[in-house]
Amino acid sequence: MAEAGKGQKNQDVKLINRKLLELTGVVNVESFDSEEFLLETELGFLTVTGQNLHIKHLSLEQGLVAIEGLVHSLAYLDGAAAGKSKGLFGKLFK
Repeated sequence: MAEAGKGQKNQDVKLINRKLLELTGVVNVESFDSEEFLLETELGFLTVTGQNLHIKHLSLEQGLVAIEGLVHSLAYLDGAAAGKSKGLFGKLFK
């Protein structure tokens, strides 16, 4: 049973009053601005959109990120969203 936990990917998402987003399991911050963050997590790429977004806390060694601002949406870019992710990457790296 102990081996079943090894290699298991974990991520916690905590959103407080749409103004503070705390994430665990973050591998890298790919890009960010005041309206959109693109994060690589253990469970896939995650976009966070909103207004006046900024990093409150960042520790990639521990996989922790805290984002402040007004959060509008969180979306993972995989499976059904594959077509959208190309548009997002195109937009981010224009």
